[in-house]
Amino acid sequence: MDVRLRDKTENGAEPGPRASEIVRIEIWIFSYPMVGVGPGGIDVTGAKSERTRLAVRMETRDGARGAYVGGQANALAQAAACARAVLGLDAFARERAYERIRRQLRKEDRMGAGVIDVAMWDLAGHRLGLSVSQMLGGNKTRLPAYASTWFGGEGGGLTTPEAFADFAEECYGLGYRGFKMHGWTDGSPTRDAAAVRLLGQRIGDRMALMHDAACHLRSFADALEVGRACDDANFFWYEDPYSDGGLAAHAHRRLREMLKTPLLLGEHVRGLESMATLTIADGTDFVRADPDFDIGITGTMKIAHFAEALGLDVELHAPGPAHRHCMASIRNTNFYELSMVGPSRGNFNAPVYTCGYSDDLDSVGADGCFPVPEGPGLGVSYDWDYITRNAKSHVVIE
Repeated sequence: MDVRLRDKTENGAEPGPRASEIVRIEIWIFSYPMVGVGPGGIDVTGAKSERTRLAVRMETRDGARGAYVGGQANALAQAAACARAVLGLDAFARERAYERIRRQLRKEDRMGAGVIDVAMWDLAGHRLGLSVSQMLGGNKTRLPAYASTWFGGEGGGLTTPEAFADFAEECYGLGYRGFKMHGWTDGSPTRDAAAVRLLGQRIGDRMALMHDAACHLRSFADALEVGRACDDANFFWYEDPYSDGGLAAHAHRRLREMLKTPLLLGEHVRGLESMATLTIADGTDFVRADPDFDIGITGTMKIAHFAEALGLDVELHAPGPAHRHCMASIRNTNFYELSMVGPSRGNFNAPVYTCGYSDDLDSVGADGCFPVPEGPGLGVSYDWDYITRNAKSHVVIE
């Protein structure tokens, strides 16, 4: 039975208020401590820092709820604008919401859109009694993962090429069959290239290896130097090499012509149209998508289907329950990114789950996989007392 009410009654008259109409949306910015993470994203035992996240909860006229914790706190104003755009819509009208959100944020980077779209998917799943992956037609239950490190830096656990190789061996022992290093942030290619080659020698025959410069290399020449090291070490991909911000299609097409290691760009490219433009201009080999960055689950699946139409793979950025459900429903994808991790076990994920969900380094299964949450919607539950107790801002749209 369709749980939604029809737009018109049988005699053509307009119906009364819909039970599934979204009538209230709350958004919080809350903070939480990170232990083992120093300034600049460096793995440091005992270091303490703070991170903030967004939390969204929405409610329909009949009291059904959807929720999501994710996104970036600096996108609060955009998230609130998106919430106003979808207020009054049917909880199932995600395509209409997507269109409204795109126009509402046409002059912005749309970073606040993801949390609203994901909360709508969670709400719809709860009303239907289905998980998001079921609604998307997915059938995967276990997701192969790669360990994605913190940055290299002095005084931390990842100070030398040898430290990266040692940590990769540790991750292999935990079950991971993929490993991605984030190099040093000083802009020099020397240590990055040395670490890449050492990783290839030490563990390249046992793990898929990746390098992510996170746009820290300063020049095309520096990017080429590290890329040639990736070639020597037979890396699986080379990501966001240098300081263009991962946006210059022409430069990356030239890198692709000069390297054999596939490139992965798109973390800093927002949404379907921009990602399509970069890809068709031959700027990348793998396609990137992220429910937090690319207008939610709706936008992520559009990018995944675009990549599939071109015969390319899409790799999801970062971990989270929305990411797991998307990956479970995408054919053309390879790895779940378990980031950011290091020997000190610093974790950047919010400690807000009351259901056993975890993106800790040591939570990986012996098979190197993470499970897809079961249950309605995202299949997770949140500690709202913790969120509200640590809130820095609270916005109500109704």
